[in-house]
Amino acid sequence: MIAFPNISPEIFSITIFGIELALRWYALAYIIGLLLGWRIAVLAANRPALWRNNLSPIEAVQVEDLLTWVIVGVILGGRLGYVLFYQPVHFLYHPLKIVMIWKGGMAFHGGLAGVCVAAYLFFRRNLVPYASGADLLALAAPAGLLLGRVANFINAELWGRPTDLPWGVIFPGEAAQACGQIAGLCARHPSQLYEAVLEGLLLGGLLLFLAFKKAALKKPGLITGIFFAGYGIARCFVELVRQPDAQFQSPENPLGYVFELAGLGITMGQILSLPMIAAGLFLISRARRHPLS
Repeated sequence: MIAFPNISPEIFSITIFGIELALRWYALAYIIGLLLGWRIAVLAANRPALWRNNLSPIEAVQVEDLLTWVIVGVILGGRLGYVLFYQPVHFLYHPLKIVMIWKGGMAFHGGLAGVCVAAYLFFRRNLVPYASGADLLALAAPAGLLLGRVANFINAELWGRPTDLPWGVIFPGEAAQACGQIAGLCARHPSQLYEAVLEGLLLGGLLLFLAFKKAALKKPGLITGIFFAGYGIARCFVELVRQPDAQFQSPENPLGYVFELAGLGITMGQILSLPMIAAGLFLISRARRHPLS
């Protein structure tokens, strides 16, 4: 087993006029992830040779405006997705808590939906080809996923199920140590790091390689399809060892399945990822056979 590193979720905090302000690793991950994604997008936009007909679909200066739209989409979509997908009843009775995003509670799939809506409106307004614009965003997204999952680990949240593997981590807190009949310290899968590697490092590296070395951006929609399918497959895999959300658990359903039939079940994360896989495979097939505009 590996002891959890002694890292505070807060990088530093200051008190101004009696109000304590803190910079947390999670917030810093969002900021740096968005900035890295922006720089990757600018780099790609500044290289017309990467794109179909050797024409970049967007000016580099427009990427800054797009970043603003993306930030709004991530925050609104991520929060509403968490509210609707994971705790709708709780927020129905406590609607004022919906705006308290500083207390945590964001959903990737909701954030993705928010970005899709924001990007569609931006592309339509600025006459950016939808498929190529989506490829630009897909190319930039894994950097934020990587840092966000590392921040989840530092926050000691979204940990995995109990394990006796040598890299199991002893996460702090009463909830993390509630491992049923296990005596002594309880080690869990560091599922946040699994996702950081699969969804961020490996998927991001693959997309960058295909875009900058294999001319994948010349087939609009291909990078987006690989991102959707790659993320969905990685998330479905990690869900097998990820601790289910508490609201889906019960003594009769310890694995937190949303649906279960004949001993086989599916989690909320897998339910939300399956449409991504289907959409990704469709976009890959379509881009290879009939490049989108």
